[in-house]
Amino acid sequence: MLTPSSSVSPLRRQAARAALALDDASILRTCEVEFFIASGPGGQHRNTTASGVRLTHPPTELSVTATERRSQAQNRSVALKRLRSGLEALSVVPKVRRATKPPRGAQRRRLEDKRLTGARKAQRREKHFD
Repeated sequence: MLTPSSSVSPLRRQAARAALALDDASILRTCEVEFFIASGPGGQHRNTTASGVRLTHPPTELSVTATERRSQAQNRSVALKRLRSGLEALSVVPKVRRATKPPRGAQRRRLEDKRLTGARKAQRREKHFD
């Protein structure tokens, strides 16, 4: 699955948003649809018919495939759903994260805990060598 990242170009993001506004038939018209023979379980019918579907959306360079079903029509609808979810993921703008400093109280507690742990370990060393 596609994850949103800051490396997505603004043009791809804009194309994804524009494609999401379209209905299914319009998206299919803009896509390159490719049918292929899918392998795997399903018997002779699946191995002899071109039931696998690959949709490529050229403006966003997004490609999805569906080969689960023996029916080309069912695979096309599954691939279209996957394409929509991929376009949604592309259109998300990730929130910019800003670095924060830990509060003084938390810093003080952490250092105090370190001091206590060090003291405990020092006591163990003293007992060990007597």
